[in-house]
Amino acid sequence: MPKTALIIVDIQNDYFEGGDWTLHQMERVSGNAATLLADARKQGYLVVHIRHENASPEAPFFRPGTEGAEIHSSVAPKTGEPVLTKARANSFYETGLLDLLREAEVEAVTICGAMSQMCIDATARAASDFGFHVTVVEDACGAKEMSFDEVELSAVQVHAAFMAPLAMGYAKVVKTDDAIA
Repeated sequence: MPKTALIIVDIQNDYFEGGDWTLHQMERVSGNAATLLADARKQGYLVVHIRHENASPEAPFFRPGTEGAEIHSSVAPKTGEPVLTKARANSFYETGLLDLLREAEVEAVTICGAMSQMCIDATARAASDFGFHVTVVEDACGAKEMSFDEVELSAVQVHAAFMAPLAMGYAKVVKTDDAIA
């Protein structure tokens, strides 16, 4: 069995009810991510927490130094678990994540978090491009509704539109129960 790491991406306060950029069913998403986290700790996997911070204090969410930019308590890091801060969608970009995984001789990554259409997509594709076996736990990923060219998409539609191509060519896309089975 390949050495595995769980990468929890951007499960931060601003994505929850009352935050500055609320995502669809984020409580359910974080609950599933917490299940993955407990299992990863039990299995002895490397756990890496990723948090996004926007550089500008005028950013719509994840502003520096705010409670909204902090990791949500449902998936809080334990002492010794790496926490990497990023400023772009791709969790590998200028964070040291690739070096961390390679130093730990990780071959497979399990990814969960938010947003499906941005950071999960970018991180999963990059992980695949770097040669990792990638699993995305789709019911532990959150999306936001979007619109484009007068087409309104629900968060469910956006999520599906990103999970389908990931499953087609970049990752094994599963549900939480299957990931921990």
